[in-house]
Amino acid sequence: MNKAWSELNKTMQSQIKKKDTFNDGIRTLFLLRNELMDTLTSVRTTTDRADFNAMPFISANGYHSKSIAYSIWHIFRIEDIVAHTLINSDEQVFFKENYQKRIGSPIITTGNELVKSEIAVFSQQLDIDELYSYIS
Repeated sequence: MNKAWSELNKTMQSQIKKKDTFNDGIRTLFLLRNELMDTLTSVRTTTDRADFNAMPFISANGYHSKSIAYSIWHIFRIEDIVAHTLINSDEQVFFKENYQKRIGSPIITTGNELVKSEIAVFSQQLDIDELYSYIS
């Protein structure tokens, strides 16, 4: 997360905690998500498939030890689960639109259980075009 996104995230979290600024927090959240989507769209057009799977820092601690494909999967599975299961109490887009099969994912979770080479193997299995369809 870059500095601007981090600041938007902090602002949003502060805003949604208060009744007076809750709606501002929702707007800030959508602004943050739109900026993320703009960046991901740019990544899609400038990155080849091998780079989506690359894990040059596989033994490092933290997010930079993950692949781009895994990171996109992880973020948007969380969003789908929270938005549909926890907030709307309806069916996740992932299940409703058969994205597990479309993306070619062996898992339905956020992927927290995967480590190191498991993340690399997982990333290679994903259909990036369908993953982008899912996150849209």
